[in-house]
Amino acid sequence: MRIKEFINEFERIIPARQAEDFDNVGLLCGNPGREISGILIAHDALESVVDEAFEKNYNLILCFHPIIFSGLKSITGKNYVERAVLKALENKIAIYAIHTAFDNDYLGVNYKICEVLGLKNQKILMPKQNQLKKLEVYVPVDSAEKLKNALFEAGAGNIGFYDECSFSINGNGTFRPLEGSNPLTGKQNERENANEVLLSVIFEDYKKHQILFAMKQNHPYEEVAYQLISLENENQYTGLGRFGDLETEMDEVDFLKFVKEKFSLNVIRHNDLTDKKIKRVGVLGGSGASGIKSAISAKCDAYLTGDVKYHDFFSGEDKMLICDIGHFESEQFVTQQLFEILSEKFTTFAIAKTTIKTNPVNYFI
Repeated sequence: MRIKEFINEFERIIPARQAEDFDNVGLLCGNPGREISGILIAHDALESVVDEAFEKNYNLILCFHPIIFSGLKSITGKNYVERAVLKALENKIAIYAIHTAFDNDYLGVNYKICEVLGLKNQKILMPKQNQLKKLEVYVPVDSAEKLKNALFEAGAGNIGFYDECSFSINGNGTFRPLEGSNPLTGKQNERENANEVLLSVIFEDYKKHQILFAMKQNHPYEEVAYQLISLENENQYTGLGRFGDLETEMDEVDFLKFVKEKFSLNVIRHNDLTDKKIKRVGVLGGSGASGIKSAISAKCDAYLTGDVKYHDFFSGEDKMLICDIGHFESEQFVTQQLFEILSEKFTTFAIAKTTIKTNPVNYFI
């Protein structure tokens, strides 16, 4: 399998286009036409990880964090980013980053954190906004089923854990072919009445081009009558963070001990304790101070994330326990998640997790 073929299949599972706009995901370097000899999964594609891939004769690194985040003006090896990229290019090793595409995924980073904590009744903390569109298209009755199937195949009609969702209304359409037209039915300069179906499907915005292409390829009319409608509905299955409820409420100290054990932590940074019982818990892997207000709005009793700054801890306002468990520590399950996904889907080449420690933060206890 070539790298580009792998990417096409992999992004059917975790679409890169569901990443945040600021992010840099996808194939960062390497020849997409090269055959895959093996995939090494890592949190960060550091120089030492590239060395390990070379030693294993693996030519694709699937990493969580993008090693190239901002633009590079040169690649001379003067810093850790350039050294990693330079070595990858010299040894014909490609690097693919997933980052916030997996953060936003319903079964991604935050799903696993909630699973480890045993949270029930889970929901997305910050659902994606302005992402959903509705397509309404008019099609002759006898062509409706073919068009509907083509739209489903292109990714339309997927709503949470349901697919092939649509709505149809039968009606009567009129049109008059003019000079230069080549109508499927009817004669030029004569009004035609046609039994048609108004077919409606919902889809995520990033699928627009492929869905419109499928519509035009599978519609019998020379001129397709359709409209796209932007929806204000939140996407309840895609977004950053997550929250849910513990099976049994705990006091704050017991909860901190519980988290420390579940995540094998040396330390947890947190705001003042208020003797509040902990039942509802919000989580956001990585740098998640941006989710504090959303967690309070969701009536969370505690919030787990990383990279919380001094002033962010005041944001709890005595309403919520804020726990900084560490950036890497909050994302520590990612490589295993990706290993399981790839091992199930791809069986024609070797897949392994890196043995290199890439967390740059150490603790003196």
